[in-house]
Amino acid sequence: MEKIINVERMEDLISVFGSLDENIKKIEQSLSVHIANRGTELKLSGDEENVDKAARTLEGLMALAARGEMIDEQKVRYLISLVQSGNNEQVTQMAKDVVCITAKGKPIKAKTLGQQRYMKAIGKNTITIGVGPAGTGKTYLAVAAAVAAFRERTVNRIILTRPAVEAGERLGFLPGDLQNKVDPYLRPLYDALYDMLGPETFQKYQERGSIEVAPLAYMRGRTLDDSFIILDEAQNTTREQMKMFLTRLGFGSKIVITGDVTQIDLPDDKVSGLKDAVRVLENINDIAICRLTAADVVRHALVQEIISAYERAAQKPEQKTSGKDGCKRYKK
Repeated sequence: MEKIINVERMEDLISVFGSLDENIKKIEQSLSVHIANRGTELKLSGDEENVDKAARTLEGLMALAARGEMIDEQKVRYLISLVQSGNNEQVTQMAKDVVCITAKGKPIKAKTLGQQRYMKAIGKNTITIGVGPAGTGKTYLAVAAAVAAFRERTVNRIILTRPAVEAGERLGFLPGDLQNKVDPYLRPLYDALYDMLGPETFQKYQERGSIEVAPLAYMRGRTLDDSFIILDEAQNTTREQMKMFLTRLGFGSKIVITGDVTQIDLPDDKVSGLKDAVRVLENINDIAICRLTAADVVRHALVQEIISAYERAAQKPEQKTSGKDGCKRYKK
């Protein structure tokens, strides 16, 4: 089957094709079609169903390009997945709102529908719990929302915290004072803030006390008013630590909790505070629980494949095998 798509703006077509036609090659490879450019026309050929999917993918990419969106590998990959799942009409909802502008002038936007739901939940609720695999932007987008709220003066402080799960085992061997010892565990939070604010501005706000990056243990006994508080790597909190953290909430504050329940580093006899909180707080008003998936991964394409492979392995049932004695045995 063949199909012709007419292109109104050549600028959009150039954006959709990408460097060395890499975006078009990705569509051809993923959907088993051939795409030829004939001036202001795109000629698609291949199996009828695949040609239809490729056409919807290209039309979606054109719509994004017409709105000024930069077309990269992640957007192409994600739009193909939307088309294959029959949700391509939702492409018009993608990347509408800018969350924050970085120190270098780059706009930060939600790149997937899951990320959009996450950002809307943060804006609407006092407490938001974002659960999902690595690379889904849980922490980065939360920091962007915190910086945006701080710039708009809806909060007076940004507080970022993480549990240092190896504190009793390894911190003592690191050089420097206590702050130097815990800084390696907080580095991802520093990196996100440097990106949003720039190192000099971050340093200035940190010295004023407007921005605080500290291990979770520092939160005990405090009441945090007019603050945007982010608890990162929450899967490594205990049930008691999570309860302690949640009860720090003061007036005019907002809390975002992020974590990946597949990467728990706690001892086997400890219950993850994140898993427990998701169960306990599921139906409380003004608390949102957002579940991001492998489809929301915005890192290298291989990260998505790795996460999907581990999910399949976790769901694979044990296989029964019979020994020579006829007894049933189980093989993972």
